Amino acid sequence: MHNKKKYTNKTKYSIQGLRPVSKTLPSELKTILRKGGHNYSTIINNWPELVGKKISSVCYPKSIKTGRELKNGTLFLNIKHGEQLLIEYNKKDIIEKINAFFGYQYIKEIRLYLIKEKIETKKVHSLNKVRRSKYHKKIENLNNIELKKKLKNLIDVFSGKKN
Repeated sequence: MHNKKKYTNKTKYSIQGLRPVSKTLPSELKTILRKGGHNYSTIINNWPELVGKKISSVCYPKSIKTGRELKNGTLFLNIKHGEQLLIEYNKKDIIEKINAFFGYQYIKEIRLYLIKEKIETKKVHSLNKVRRSKYHKKIENLNNIELKKKLKNLIDVFSGKKN
């Protein structure tokens, strides 16, 4: 009998001709795609459109766990304290909307995690003229000349920075 040769690329050297797309992707990206990272990022990007303004202002996706087939997954949501009843009553609607978006049963259940507050934005720190002059006066009392120069430079850079 004749043995058939399988022409698969199992070597680390490239061969001429067409290669499978999976060979060109970085290994880190392959693991993310296998785990459904693209679906998770899609949910995060479209979260307000998927669930509506009212629900999206109260909660946001924390993570998703699915099987290998990317079906019947569990969606974990971070929820503001005191708003869990709203989400509890709308669980089925959220699941239906997400599954309709993907076209198959991607999410089977939702689990809720309470948080005290939604993540706050950065506080804006600015130096006005009064504060800047106050800091310059304190710097003048220092004995080290190099330290004075560097602190004055730091204040000038910090005050010139746009917030």
